[in-house]
Formats: sequence, C-alpha cells, structure tokens
Amino acid sequence: MTRLVLLGRDGVINDDRADAVKTPDELVLLSGSAAAIARLNAAGVKVAVVTNQSAVGRGHLSVPALERIHAELRTRLARDGAHLDALLVCTDPPGRASPRLKPSPGMLLEALRQFRATADDTPMIGDDLHDLQAAKAAGCRRVLVRTGKGGAVQAAGVPLDLLPVAVHADLAAAVESYLKGELW
Repeated sequence: MTRLVLLGRDGVINDDRADAVKTPDELVLLSGSAAAIARLNAAGVKVAVVTNQSAVGRGHLSVPALERIHAELRTRLARDGAHLDALLVCTDPPGRASPRLKPSPGMLLEALRQFRATADDTPMIGDDLHDLQAAKAAGCRRVLVRTGKGGAVQAAGVPLDLLPVAVHADLAAAVESYLKGELW
C-alpha cells in the first residue's frame, strides 16, 4: 500500500495571507516546510497538497496566475530537494461549493484514489478547521499545525467530534513525528 501524506498549502507550507497569495512574489515558504517535504520524499512517502483557492472563484485571482504561483512553489521546493507528487486545487467560491471544496472531502478522496492509499493510514496535515473536517469525512488521520490559523484553532478548542487530532508546532515537527511513527 502506498504511504501518502496530505497537506494544506496556505498556513502549512507557506504564509497564509489574509488577502490570498496573488503573485509568485507573495509566496513565502514557512521555515522548514521545504525540508520537511524533502524528508517525506526521501522516505518514499507520496506528498499531495489539497488546497482551497476560492480567490479564483471570487474573481480575485486568475487560473493562469494561480498556475504561476504553483510553478514557483514547485521551483522553491526543488531548491531544497523537495517535490509534490500531486497538487489538487478547488477554486470554488464559498457560496457555490462543490464536493471538492474543504470541508467536504472530495480532493482528499481523489488523492487517496490516485495513490491507492488507505485513509486510515493517511494523515491530513492542516492549519484550519476545514482541513480537520475534510480529513474526518474522508476517514483520514487529523493533524493540526500551529502555523497559519492553527494556533487560533487550537486556542478555540477543536470540536469533540473531530478528535483525536495530533497537534504540532509546524510541518517539520509533524513530519518528524510521522516518520518516527509517533504522530498519533
């Protein structure tokens, strides 16, 4: 069975801007995130990003602009020896959400099918309540990082129906724990 880790983008890999990342220059990787992904790659773990990008659906960002941002993300990750095996995006605006838009599990289920991975063995590492809700709906392990919105989510209290949730300082700490088999 394929080992797979699902990641949110904003707040997990890169800074989560209140006004969305709209250009490659606005993409700022979080410290240690590229190295953490490289560690997963080196361990033979597939890495798939599942990200809501509703700025496109709301008309604040074009699809070509988003593609340039993701090309820059891949370039910056490659500088640290890291790569993404898949990058799934949902551009739906919040009022017209499809089953792919988190908190729905559509993108997570797509990634599980694509890599023939088992949900029980696949963590979703995110910084947002929607990441945890999508992970639960998909049957995945739930991991919250305190970067991005994660600190506020933890402070507000994770709803009981989403527990258990592993909490880590950042992606590097979550990956370290995962690779040691201590994530849960």
